[in-house]
Amino acid sequence: MKRKRNVVLIAIIVVFGLICLGACVFLIYKTVSEKQTQDMYESIAASYAPEPVSGTEDYTEPSYSLPVETVPETTKKKVESKANIVQLSSDNPDIYAWIYIPDTNVNYPVVQSPTEDNFYLDHDIYKNYSFPGAIYTQSCNKKDWTDRVTLLYGHNMRNGSMFATLHYFEDKDFFDSHPYIYIYTDNRRLTYEIVTAFDYDSRHIMNSYDFTKDDVFQKWLDQAKNPRSVSANVRSSTPLSLDSKMIVLSTCLNGGDGRYLVQGVLINDEPTI
Repeated sequence: MKRKRNVVLIAIIVVFGLICLGACVFLIYKTVSEKQTQDMYESIAASYAPEPVSGTEDYTEPSYSLPVETVPETTKKKVESKANIVQLSSDNPDIYAWIYIPDTNVNYPVVQSPTEDNFYLDHDIYKNYSFPGAIYTQSCNKKDWTDRVTLLYGHNMRNGSMFATLHYFEDKDFFDSHPYIYIYTDNRRLTYEIVTAFDYDSRHIMNSYDFTKDDVFQKWLDQAKNPRSVSANVRSSTPLSLDSKMIVLSTCLNGGDGRYLVQGVLINDEPTI
């Protein structure tokens, strides 16, 4: 009987040891994968990212009405800085834009899979399996940025990559001094003014709201100005209307269930050269 107990004890110790070993191997693999992926993205940014703009640059009201496609060519304001989306998309056609937020680590290509909405949750922009994944939208959003609400996802990585530094906007001073999100396409720069940053629940926003309905969209806009979150920061002076085009950046909270959202409204759409 005693011998049998010893055998069981040894088996338990061996199994526990194997579990611990497996966990250590997984942690090492995950850490190395995160570092390799971040190095890759930094290399891509060095080669393809648009020239950075100041986080506190003065914004000049556009002299034309949005969208820019409706503006006569002779009256368009042109921006010299652009991301090399065409060359990037030659490697992967799913790459269709670039997102940049001054004084954060958000400086990445934006992708959308035509076949699997969450493919880039755990794949990099070259479609390799990767823990950090990529910054991506889902097929519920058009890729021309004309939806009333465009939702972008990114991981809250421990090393500060992907969308982790969105949490900088929890600090009111940072929020107040960094009002802009920039989206670059192959021929446009879209400037969004950040309206609010706040904790949200775990609902899938695009599946939970039909933004084609004016009353639903209006409720979302009202929530943007008055979020139900004790940690919210709001730029209350920014006007919103049913004609607004919103961008929502979504990442995990630093603890607990739910999402952390940084939301902006399109205030300028400029052609790039």
